[in-house]
Amino acid sequence: MLKGFLIALMGFVVYALIAGSVLTFHTANPENMTWREREVFNRKYIGRLALGTGREEVLRLLGPPDISEGIVTDDGELLVLFYRTHHVTSDGVTTRDETTPLIFQTDQLVAWGDTAYRDYAG
Repeated sequence: MLKGFLIALMGFVVYALIAGSVLTFHTANPENMTWREREVFNRKYIGRLALGTGREEVLRLLGPPDISEGIVTDDGELLVLFYRTHHVTSDGVTTRDETTPLIFQTDQLVAWGDTAYRDYAG
């Protein structure tokens, strides 16, 4: 009986160590996700962003954007990265109306969202 208990306990300890390691060290790769998984992933991480976050950090977290564009304004040059966040049409193509824009100036996040995009893009 004691031997069976020790085997079960060891199994639980090994399982807990493996599960803890996966949860701690595994990072999701957005490029390997389905479009539905990616939308949820993007919404989750965009909601956690802070103004001033660097472009490289955003690319590391979210992967490559679905759409990107550069804009020249009176305030300088802007880079806009569009990430798919909500489904509109089942046509196999990601369009701007299905994305959330992230706006960078001098490689720093200055704003995100449709209202900010309209304000900056003029």
